[in-house]
Amino acid sequence: MSDPYRGHKNAFSRYTTGVTVVSCLPDGHEPLGITVNSFTSVSLEPTLVLWCLDRRSSVFGHFMSADNYAVSILNAAQQPLSIRFATPGRHNFLPDETESFATGAPLLKDRLAGFDCRIWDRKDAGDHVILIGEVVHHDYSDDEPLIYSGRQYLQGRPIGSN
Repeated sequence: MSDPYRGHKNAFSRYTTGVTVVSCLPDGHEPLGITVNSFTSVSLEPTLVLWCLDRRSSVFGHFMSADNYAVSILNAAQQPLSIRFATPGRHNFLPDETESFATGAPLLKDRLAGFDCRIWDRKDAGDHVILIGEVVHHDYSDDEPLIYSGRQYLQGRPIGSN
């Protein structure tokens, strides 16, 4: 069976993005995460970010029941984590690979940047839900980013950096 959305997906894949693992700490469940590239900033006052979650995702119910999420922007050395959290059924964290701040949602150690968020709003958007979060903690480093474009991983420093 052919994918009726293949053309759309091919066009969308030309947009170069960073790579994130978004995580939550749902009530009555272990922390979990999923690889996402739909992350973006929304507002500085208040500081808001968003990402989009497919309704068909196996972790959909957990994120919908959580009142928090955290975003770990991955560095160039963290490609294996991206692949792991993008694999169906591989959404759990290993011991000692995370840390947490105000909300308790886990952030991966050694990340390029991190955002600990309380849910601000959820918006229906077709076959996805947009999760908007208010940032309550953030941090960053100057490591090289993990980049995704054309269905492949890339890495490197921005043009003009040393």
